[in-house]
Amino acid sequence: MFQKTDFWIGLAVGAVAGIFGYRFMQEREQQMAAMQQSMVPAGQVPLAELQRQKEELEDMIAAQEAAQAE
Repeated sequence: MFQKTDFWIGLAVGAVAGIFGYRFMQEREQQMAAMQQSMVPAGQVPLAELQRQKEELEDMIAAQEAAQAE
């Protein structure tokens, strides 16, 4: 069984197809999550997301102030 070329070709094709299928599903899940987030009304952004964005902006401001001080 393991000495037949068809077996190894089929195994390789199946593995490659599985990898591409897995990557496609991961990208599709990310697209769906992005679409769901964009469907949230502007005034309904979760507080945790706003706090994360605020912290990120504060970090960026601090980095630029430090670069200017040098």
